[in-house]
Amino acid sequence: MEIVTDEHVEPTEAMPGVHLTQGAAGERASIQRFRIEPGATVPEHAHPHEQIGTVTGGVLTLVVDGEDRAVRAGDTFVIPGDEPHAARNDGDRPATGVEVFSPARPNPDWES
Repeated sequence: MEIVTDEHVEPTEAMPGVHLTQGAAGERASIQRFRIEPGATVPEHAHPHEQIGTVTGGVLTLVVDGEDRAVRAGDTFVIPGDEPHAARNDGDRPATGVEVFSPARPNPDWES
């Protein structure tokens, strides 16, 4: 069993205003938290991992196939693996949430 506590992991600013915190990673899935500041953007990208998440605060706009979808606190989402997608925070407060990746993504590119 692995337990990752807040006191052992520091958020990484993967890009301006986008803070990601890598959590526990198993053989088949991994988890991360995000905090995206107002006005911050995650540019379009794709990865082989299925990405399932929930927004815990604020509103996150996900962009898939050129379509903007607002995801609010309490909403959940899934992005299939290899699907190009982007995200941005158009609101006036941070967008926060939790995402699970499968297969596991224990050492994402943004950690380097």
